[in-house]
Amino acid sequence: MKPAAAAPAAASEFSDIYSVACPSRQALELVAGKWALLIFPALDAGPMRNSALLRKIEGISQKMLTQTLKELERNGLVLRRELQTVPPHVEYQLSPLGLSLSKTLVALDQWAQLHHADLEQARQRFDQPENVVGRIIHRPK
Repeated sequence: MKPAAAAPAAASEFSDIYSVACPSRQALELVAGKWALLIFPALDAGPMRNSALLRKIEGISQKMLTQTLKELERNGLVLRRELQTVPPHVEYQLSPLGLSLSKTLVALDQWAQLHHADLEQARQRFDQPENVVGRIIHRPK
Protein backbone atom coordinates (compact mmCIF):
# COMPACT_ATOMS: atom_id res chain seq x y z
CA MET A 1 0.00 0.00 0.00
CA LYS A 2 1.28 3.46 -0.93
CA PRO A 3 1.94 5.94 1.88
CA ALA A 4 -0.48 8.83 1.91
CA ALA A 5 0.73 11.97 0.16
CA ALA A 6 1.42 14.99 2.29
CA ALA A 7 -1.66 17.11 2.70
CA PRO A 8 -1.62 20.56 1.13
CA ALA A 9 -1.39 23.58 3.40
CA ALA A 10 -4.44 24.23 5.53
CA ALA A 11 -6.97 26.67 4.07
CA SER A 12 -6.15 29.16 6.81
CA GLU A 13 -2.62 29.39 5.40
CA PHE A 14 -3.86 30.56 2.00
CA SER A 15 -3.92 34.26 1.41
CA ASP A 16 -4.97 36.59 -1.37
CA ILE A 17 -2.67 35.98 -4.35
CA TYR A 18 -3.37 39.54 -5.50
CA SER A 19 -2.03 40.98 -2.26
CA VAL A 20 1.57 42.19 -2.36
CA ALA A 21 2.15 40.46 0.99
CA CYS A 22 0.96 37.05 -0.22
CA PRO A 23 3.73 34.44 0.17
CA SER A 24 2.37 32.57 -2.87
CA ARG A 25 3.81 35.31 -5.04
CA GLN A 26 7.31 34.05 -4.30
CA ALA A 27 6.29 30.61 -5.56
CA LEU A 28 4.87 32.13 -8.74
CA GLU A 29 7.99 34.21 -9.28
CA LEU A 30 10.17 31.13 -8.85
CA VAL A 31 8.38 28.93 -11.37
CA ALA A 32 7.33 31.61 -13.87
CA GLY A 33 10.87 32.41 -14.95
CA LYS A 34 11.71 31.66 -18.58
CA TRP A 35 14.37 29.09 -17.73
CA ALA A 36 12.46 27.30 -14.97
CA LEU A 37 9.58 26.82 -17.42
CA LEU A 38 11.98 24.98 -19.73
CA ILE A 39 13.91 23.05 -17.06
CA PHE A 40 10.78 21.43 -15.61
CA PRO A 41 9.66 19.62 -18.78
CA ALA A 42 13.26 18.65 -19.53
CA LEU A 43 13.58 16.98 -16.11
CA ASP A 44 10.05 15.56 -16.30
CA ALA A 45 11.44 12.88 -18.62
CA GLY A 46 13.89 11.77 -15.92
CA PRO A 47 17.24 12.68 -14.36
CA MET A 48 19.68 14.65 -16.49
CA ARG A 49 23.24 15.79 -16.18
CA ASN A 50 24.11 19.45 -16.36
CA SER A 51 25.68 19.15 -19.81
CA ALA A 52 22.59 17.38 -21.20
CA LEU A 53 20.35 20.16 -19.87
CA LEU A 54 22.65 22.74 -21.42
CA ARG A 55 22.40 21.02 -24.81
CA LYS A 56 18.63 20.53 -24.58
CA ILE A 57 17.74 24.09 -23.53
CA GLU A 58 19.16 26.16 -26.36
CA GLY A 59 20.08 29.72 -25.47
CA ILE A 60 20.63 29.24 -21.74
CA SER A 61 24.11 30.06 -20.47
CA GLN A 62 25.97 27.79 -18.07
CA LYS A 63 25.77 30.53 -15.44
CA MET A 64 21.99 30.93 -15.80
CA LEU A 65 21.42 27.16 -15.80
CA THR A 66 23.48 26.80 -12.62
CA GLN A 67 21.70 29.71 -10.90
CA THR A 68 18.25 28.41 -11.84
CA LEU A 69 19.01 24.83 -10.78
CA LYS A 70 20.40 26.05 -7.43
CA GLU A 71 17.29 28.15 -6.80
CA LEU A 72 14.98 25.25 -7.71
CA GLU A 73 17.04 22.94 -5.47
CA ARG A 74 16.95 25.49 -2.62
CA ASN A 75 13.16 25.55 -2.85
CA GLY A 76 12.83 21.76 -2.85
CA LEU A 77 11.72 21.40 -6.49
CA VAL A 78 14.90 19.79 -7.86
CA LEU A 79 17.22 17.19 -6.35
CA ARG A 80 20.96 17.24 -7.06
CA ARG A 81 22.83 13.95 -6.95
CA GLU A 82 26.60 13.64 -7.15
CA LEU A 83 27.63 10.52 -9.02
CA GLN A 84 30.73 8.83 -7.68
CA THR A 85 32.54 8.63 -11.00
CA VAL A 86 35.87 9.77 -12.38
CA PRO A 87 35.60 12.52 -13.40
CA PRO A 88 32.78 13.40 -10.98
CA HIS A 89 29.36 14.05 -12.49
CA VAL A 90 26.20 15.65 -11.14
CA GLU A 91 22.66 14.68 -12.06
CA TYR A 92 19.45 16.63 -11.50
CA GLN A 93 15.92 15.35 -11.16
CA LEU A 94 12.58 16.66 -10.04
CA SER A 95 11.74 16.14 -6.39
CA PRO A 96 8.28 14.87 -5.42
CA LEU A 97 7.27 18.51 -4.95
CA GLY A 98 8.71 19.36 -8.37
CA LEU A 99 6.86 16.44 -9.95
CA SER A 100 3.61 17.73 -8.43
CA LEU A 101 4.16 21.01 -10.29
CA SER A 102 5.56 19.54 -13.48
CA LYS A 103 2.26 18.43 -15.04
CA THR A 104 0.94 21.98 -14.86
CA LEU A 105 4.09 23.44 -16.39
CA VAL A 106 4.30 20.79 -19.12
CA ALA A 107 0.69 21.65 -20.03
CA LEU A 108 1.70 25.32 -20.24
CA ASP A 109 4.60 24.44 -22.56
CA GLN A 110 2.26 22.38 -24.74
CA TRP A 111 -0.19 25.29 -24.90
CA ALA A 112 2.65 27.61 -26.01
CA GLN A 113 3.70 25.15 -28.71
CA LEU A 114 0.12 24.87 -30.00
CA HIS A 115 -0.68 28.59 -29.95
CA HIS A 116 2.53 30.50 -30.73
CA ALA A 117 1.34 31.10 -34.32
CA ASP A 118 -2.00 32.43 -33.02
CA LEU A 119 -0.14 34.87 -30.79
CA GLU A 120 2.04 36.03 -33.68
CA GLN A 121 -1.03 36.60 -35.87
CA ALA A 122 -2.69 38.59 -33.09
CA ARG A 123 0.44 40.77 -32.74
CA GLN A 124 0.52 41.39 -36.47
CA ARG A 125 -3.19 42.36 -36.54
CA PHE A 126 -2.70 44.62 -33.53
CA ASP A 127 0.30 46.35 -35.09
CA GLN A 128 -1.41 47.06 -38.45
CA PRO A 129 -2.02 50.82 -38.76
CA GLU A 130 -5.34 50.32 -40.59
CA ASN A 131 -6.68 48.36 -37.60
CA VAL A 132 -5.78 51.08 -35.14
CA VAL A 133 -8.60 53.38 -34.21
CA GLY A 134 -8.02 56.02 -31.57
CA ARG A 135 -4.65 54.58 -30.56
CA ILE A 136 -1.35 56.42 -30.78
CA ILE A 137 1.40 54.21 -32.14
CA HIS A 138 5.00 55.14 -31.54
CA ARG A 139 7.25 53.64 -34.17
CA PRO A 140 11.03 53.79 -33.85
CA LYS A 141 12.67 56.13 -36.37
